Amino acid sequence: MEERAQAQITIDRVEVTDLPVLLPLMRAYCDFYEVAPRDDRLIALSRALIEDPGEGGQLLARDRDGQPVGFATVYWTWQTLYAARVGIMNDLYTVAEVRGQGVGRQLIEHCRGLCRKRGAAKLVWETALDNKTAQRLYDGIGAEASTWMAYEIDAW
Repeated sequence: MEERAQAQITIDRVEVTDLPVLLPLMRAYCDFYEVAPRDDRLIALSRALIEDPGEGGQLLARDRDGQPVGFATVYWTWQTLYAARVGIMNDLYTVAEVRGQGVGRQLIEHCRGLCRKRGAAKLVWETALDNKTAQRLYDGIGAEASTWMAYEIDAW
C-alpha cells in the first residue's frame, strides 16, 4: 500500500478572528452527520469556549498556505469511573482533500497534548457506527473502541 505524505499543518486554538473560517468547517461537519443547528448557535458555542477556556476549546488546523483544513473541539469534564479529569473530543473534522494525510491524526495528538497539560487522564470520543473511515484512523493510532452505548434525550 502506498503511503501518502503527511500534510504540513499548523494547529492553533480558535480565537474570535478565526470564526469566519471555522464556521464553514463546522457546517460541513454538521452536514456530514445530517444535522442543521443554526449558524448563530454554532458561533455562540465557539464564542463561549473562547470566553471560558475552562469549559474546553476548539483547534483549527491550517495548511502551509494558511487555508483551514480541519478542526477539533475538546470539552473538559470528570469521569467517576477513572476518578480523573477527561477531555471529550466532541468534534474532529478534516476537509476531504487532506483526508489520509495525517491531519486528523495531528489534531488528535494536539488534543492529547492539551489533556496532558490539563492533567486529564484520558481523551475520549465517539463516532457514528457507520463512519468506517474515522474508525480506521482511530484504530490506526492505537485507540481502543469502547463497549459503551451512547443514549440521548432532548432537554429543550
